[in-house]
Amino acid sequence: MNFEKLIYQIEEKFGIKERKKESFLVSETNRGEKIFGEKEYIEFETPQGVFRLEETRKPKILDKKILAGKRIGARTAVEYIWSSEEKSVYLKLYKKENGDWQEIDIKGLI
Repeated sequence: MNFEKLIYQIEEKFGIKERKKESFLVSETNRGEKIFGEKEYIEFETPQGVFRLEETRKPKILDKKILAGKRIGARTAVEYIWSSEEKSVYLKLYKKENGDWQEIDIKGLI
């Protein structure tokens, strides 16, 4: 089920208290290129409490290169190759308990 359908169903049943979308820095390449992702969430209240449903989208990692020097004491680094078209999508559900957001395992819910 996609995120927009979930939002629609939640809005119909409970209403939405807050909805927000923001960009965040995922990584910076060795060449200085910044890779950004996007996070969107809604907060809603049910008879069981206040919940936050969050979807995170970021570029998919296509490959990983290990950059190592041959000298003693040389530093190693990992360079990721990011997709410009494909995205990795993560969906998380949180419940507010005692002022803190506690993650709920949603594998059995969807």
